[in-house]
Amino acid sequence: MRIVVLCGGISTEREISIVSGTGVCKALRSKGHDAILLDVFFGDENADLMNAFPEEYDVDEAAAYIRSFDKDIASAVGNPNRTFFGANVIKLCKMADIVFLALHGSNGEDGKVQAAFDLRRIKYTGTDYISSALAMDKGLTKIMLEAKHVPTPKGFTMTRAYADTNLEAHGMDYPVVVKVCCGGSSIGVYMVHNEEEYEKALEEAFRLEPEVVVEEYIKGREFSVGVIDGRALPIIEIAPKEGFYDYKNKYTAGATVDTCPAELTNDQTKRMKQYAEEGYRALGITSYGRLDFLMKPNGDMYCLEANTLPGMTPTSLVPQEAAVEGIDYPTLCEKLIQVSMKKYN
Repeated sequence: MRIVVLCGGISTEREISIVSGTGVCKALRSKGHDAILLDVFFGDENADLMNAFPEEYDVDEAAAYIRSFDKDIASAVGNPNRTFFGANVIKLCKMADIVFLALHGSNGEDGKVQAAFDLRRIKYTGTDYISSALAMDKGLTKIMLEAKHVPTPKGFTMTRAYADTNLEAHGMDYPVVVKVCCGGSSIGVYMVHNEEEYEKALEEAFRLEPEVVVEEYIKGREFSVGVIDGRALPIIEIAPKEGFYDYKNKYTAGATVDTCPAELTNDQTKRMKQYAEEGYRALGITSYGRLDFLMKPNGDMYCLEANTLPGMTPTSLVPQEAAVEGIDYPTLCEKLIQVSMKKYN
């Protein structure tokens, strides 16, 4: 197959996206596919459209080319004449049999790219634009999970214009978690224990986004469950050596102890997988995704959020879960393409 692996972009998760895309592109080429790596925002103005998917291709060289634009992001974003899709991106994507979305964060995981591709009849991996947008918004995710009786931490959303520092009015008390509504990779997540920390967290969160979520703090073990084509993979437990599962711990090798399958009772395993599959359906996700959980010592479990384009880096969770079922990384990448093609059959 001719495949564009789309990565990069301008979100706070640009670098992680490039790492994911590089791994996916190498894996797909190892399986015999004519895959190329492309930055969604900067594209490739030198692309040879007559030989866009060459048999011989240096993925690392392509990744280095993409990173060469890092220094230009601020000026490019501020250019009123710039559109989001970079040079030759749409042309190359239309030439491909499918686009593997290795994008993370806003303008990639929020449904905007998916909607644009739908209008252009470009095939892509992952779920559609509506479920992407729902899952990206943690406030809407909470509403949908509650509607389908999937347990989730108590919480509320607020905008910058109507910031509310009175937790009691919402029936809550410290400690709480403040997080940006549409961020990813645990960027913009703050654990607060008093009013001073709360006000500071709101100030910092509102610098990143105009809407935030405030949730009760759940102290317990952290888990993640990948779901492919509606079926839950083996559960993985994430135990950070320091702090919680933030950006640094997510993407620093050796910063966490990952256990898969997680050491849970049969009943706990069954319930968490069931909640993961129910949450997946509640948000209308198709193809694949990943749902994150916390579990208290008494066994009560809570779904925190869903990821419609989960990380595909060497330390990412879904590849680890798939490996337990005997699915190696290149085969997983192919499988995600296969389940995604069902949208078009």
